[in-house]
This record gives sequence, structure tokens and C-alpha cells, in this order.
Amino acid sequence: MKTLSSLENELAGWEKLEARLSDALELVALGDENLEEDLAQEVTAIQSEIEKREFDAMLSGEYDRGDALLAIHAGAGGNDAQDWAEMVQRMYLRWAEKRGYETETLDLTPGEEAGIKSTTISIHGPYAYGYLRSEKGVHRLVRISPFDSSNRRHTSFVLVEVLPQVEDDSSIEINPNDLRIDTFRSAGAGGQSVQKNDTAVRITHIPTGIVSSCQNERSQTQNREMALKVLKARLLALKQQEQKEKIDELRGEYQKAEWGSQIRSYVLHPYHMVKDHRTEFEMGNTEAVLNGDLDPFIESYLRMTLGKNGG
Repeated sequence: MKTLSSLENELAGWEKLEARLSDALELVALGDENLEEDLAQEVTAIQSEIEKREFDAMLSGEYDRGDALLAIHAGAGGNDAQDWAEMVQRMYLRWAEKRGYETETLDLTPGEEAGIKSTTISIHGPYAYGYLRSEKGVHRLVRISPFDSSNRRHTSFVLVEVLPQVEDDSSIEINPNDLRIDTFRSAGAGGQSVQKNDTAVRITHIPTGIVSSCQNERSQTQNREMALKVLKARLLALKQQEQKEKIDELRGEYQKAEWGSQIRSYVLHPYHMVKDHRTEFEMGNTEAVLNGDLDPFIESYLRMTLGKNGG
């Protein structure tokens, strides 16, 4: 039903676009010079919509149309890295809001003095994973540290994970005996929102050591279901990575990704610049980027990789 609804919405969008084009052609046929400015604006809008839909059509991966799980982890660097992790969280929440996506924070570990240590966010919307998969990797920030009384420049790192939300994948089988399930009290800001029972759930997959947790839902059962969903997504990502590494080794191209290999740098001092090191695409308006203006970076990377892979 979910797939059917998605296809119906996509078809309705194309039909609406076809109707707009038909209406514009009828206005052109009238030959009224007073309508030229309005027509020009409508043609530009139609062209922009067609380009967007053409790009969406290129996202043909198995999970590209679906929802995504976004995990953000502060790197070494104490308060600076944890503050940077919170900035990255805000950046992606703003991006999702601009695209009309729904977001839900499943798990969040606050920093000791500022920012956050890690968070996992569920993002719902058409092509959420297809777009966000370009964002996985290390994000580097260079700025004057607000936590340094000497006003020195600091470099901070954050790791971003992007996983497809797996509804029902028969290739991912989990043996209940392989799981260690721990419960604990959900973190809260205080007051009535603090849970007095151990509703939060942490699941450890013993064979791989992969851990997933959820503390957002009110009941332990709901948190357990969501943590299991996150675990399945992580196991799927591990499986895909192992398959890719086998292929790359056969090709003689395999290189292990290390923590320092950042995909993008955000420089706030001594100048302002955000640069993607994979595509060389850059923007000088760092404030706009940190407020969620990420589409130019995402589309630049996806066009490059989709072009290499033949779409």
C-alpha cells in the first residue's frame, strides 16, 4: 500500500504538470502580448519542475525512493566537536523542513557541557534516502572556538551515517539469540518529561558488535521495535559494504576509508567557504549552508556519481 500510494502521488504530479503545460500552450495560442510576462514566469517554473523530476528519475537505486535514517556522531575534540555535531543536526533538520520531509529524533545523547555526542533521526519523505546517501562521511569544521578563552582556531570532525529504512528485507535475518537487550531510563530535560521507568532500549548484535538504541517513544515496546528497525538498517549497510569491498578487491581498487578522509569542509575562519572535496563544488555563503541549503552539494555529487554509473 505504501508503494502504491507513492506511485499514485508521483503520477498525480506528472498529470498536474501536463495540465499546466497544456494551459500554457493555450495561452500562447491566444497571442495576447499582455500575457507574455506571466507566460515567461510559468515556462520557467515548468522547466524547473521538469528538471527536478528528471533528476528524481535518475535515483533508481533499490532504496532511493524510501525513507532514511540519519546518524550523527561527534569526533574527537570535546566541546567543539559536540557543538559541531549539534550544528550538523540543525543543518539537516532545516534541510528536511525545506523539502517538506517529516523528521523524528529516535535517540540523542547530549554533550557533557555543550552540543551532542550523537543522535539518530528518522527522515520520512519521497527520495529521502536517495538524496541523503550523498552526505555520509566525515564533515570538518574550521573556526575560532567559542570554548577557547585564547580565541584560537580549532578543527572539529563529525561522522554522518545515512541508512535506508528497511521495512521488510528477507535478506536480513536476525537470530534472537544473537541479541543483547538492555533497558535504561530515557534522558530528559527535567520536570514532567523525565521518564521514571526504564523505557529506553539498547540492542547489541553480538556477532557484529553493532549497537542501536531508541529512547524517543513512551513505551519500552515501541522503543524496542524502533531500535530493532535501526539495527536492521545497520546490518543491511554492513552487508552492502562487505559486498562492495569484495568487488573492489577483485578490481584492485579497494582502499579502506579512514576517519580523517573528510568529504566536506566548512571554514568559518579566516574566510568563509564550504567545499565538497569529492566534487570540488563550493559556496561562500556558509550561513545559508548551515541553515539547510544543501541541495547544490547533494545534486552536484549525485550527478557526478550517477553519470559515472551510467544513471
